[in-house]
Amino acid sequence: MKLSIVTISFNQAQFLERTIQSVLAQQGAEIEYILLDPGSTDGSREIIERYRDCISVIDYSKDAGPADGLNKGLARATGEFFAYVNSDDVLLPGAVEGFARTLASFSAVDVIYANGLFIDENDQVLRRATSAQYFTPWLYVNGLAAIVQQASFIRTAALRAAGGFNRENRTCWDGEAFLKIALDGGRFQRVWADWGGFRIHGASITGSGRLQDLFQADVQRMFQETYGRTPHVGDHVAAMAAKAALRIWDWRRFAVDLARQARWI
Repeated sequence: MKLSIVTISFNQAQFLERTIQSVLAQQGAEIEYILLDPGSTDGSREIIERYRDCISVIDYSKDAGPADGLNKGLARATGEFFAYVNSDDVLLPGAVEGFARTLASFSAVDVIYANGLFIDENDQVLRRATSAQYFTPWLYVNGLAAIVQQASFIRTAALRAAGGFNRENRTCWDGEAFLKIALDGGRFQRVWADWGGFRIHGASITGSGRLQDLFQADVQRMFQETYGRTPHVGDHVAAMAAKAALRIWDWRRFAVDLARQARWI
């Protein structure tokens, strides 16, 4: 099984080498590593060139933003499955091996995903990033089906059939791609393991919080596109009830939440 892993890089030299090393250290599958940098000026390209012999494809052409860069990587991908790791995030040790073992048991699924760890600028673990046990369109557009993108592996054909990544989406292009795959009947499988390191720092979208309003607008747009209407009070009530039920049903996540509240972890 061949796996294509894409990294989109733009002025993240502080973290980029750790990202590259985390991918190159993976075992368990044939890996095609594709790295795109549309114009970094902070020394990132010098780092990339040091690893040129270990990278399958390097693309320095301009793009129209992160989602567009990912689409360019997707167009170059030749693997059966596709994953991407941003230039400030990492793949945790054993992630690809864990994915390959899971695929051997669930060969018909289209998205295999796990949990991850929030890490800081110095690679210190802040807390676990937990993916939802189930992913459906209704759960996602109601805020109940987050997937740790850094810990996800997507069947390339399913991602292409869903249209790839929406280049107009500036906040959750990964979530929208998952939504489209689910709407096409794609099958999802979560694994209770930590596969991705999600870095929180001042310049990141999540760390800065600067796009929160735009994120909410993207989620509402996806709800309307999925169901042909805007959310109403009934949706909110149903989502609250589903959230409570899912917390209990997903007992491992529930246990983690309880331990965190009790400050055990």
